[in-house]
Amino acid sequence: MAAEPIGGMMRNAEMAKLGGLVGQWTTTISNAWFIEPPGTTVPGITTIEWFGESLLAVRTQFGGGRHVHSEMSLVLGRSDPSDRFVALYQDDRGVCRQYAMTFDGGHWTMTREDPDMHQRFIADVETDRILGRWEASQDAGRTWRKDFDLTFERA
Repeated sequence: MAAEPIGGMMRNAEMAKLGGLVGQWTTTISNAWFIEPPGTTVPGITTIEWFGESLLAVRTQFGGGRHVHSEMSLVLGRSDPSDRFVALYQDDRGVCRQYAMTFDGGHWTMTREDPDMHQRFIADVETDRILGRWEASQDAGRTWRKDFDLTFERA
């Protein structure tokens, strides 16, 4: 495993590529098929920070005003032996999921192919903005529907 020194500690070199995600972000859900009325946006705040030297913790809170409060968290990590990123997800509904993840600096994906449904997050990453969308498939990935757009703006 290649590592690079960070303040006297060794950070996993592949995980270090995610360093541009670290920070505070204003987050917006839009174009969600399940939120009425159409065109409604839901504001949120996301904090992404290092957890140790080889994991990222992502915490998002949505809501406020007339919107129901909700929270979700991700832990982004890596399996060096299999040369792949992984993401563990949980939210305040008690949902727990594992996603395969790719990240090349400009494009970020998370995917899962579970018996209950297939799901994917696809995003374009810029220095101060991430433009993403969540999609789901009920037929093992043959057809997809957009659940919602998710925009991050650096705070």
